[in-house]
Amino acid sequence: MEPLPDLATLPDDDLKRLIDEYTQEEQEVSYRRRLLHGKIDILRAELVARLQKTAGRSVLDQVDVASLTEILTGKASPPAV
Repeated sequence: MEPLPDLATLPDDDLKRLIDEYTQEEQEVSYRRRLLHGKIDILRAELVARLQKTAGRSVLDQVDVASLTEILTGKASPPAV
């Protein structure tokens, strides 16, 4: 991560540009983080299901894991900014 420039000497337009760049970068990181959390949730749910099997049925039988997996594998496009 690079240090911030001397803010006292930075023109207003450059300051606004930096704000826009960092905001865009934060949104991209946030989107990636949400995808990773979704994948982790699916994996944890599968692990719990395996540990809590009752009569050979998974607790995920009522959850559309295939659809969630498709969304989280990047087949869904990120939100427009």
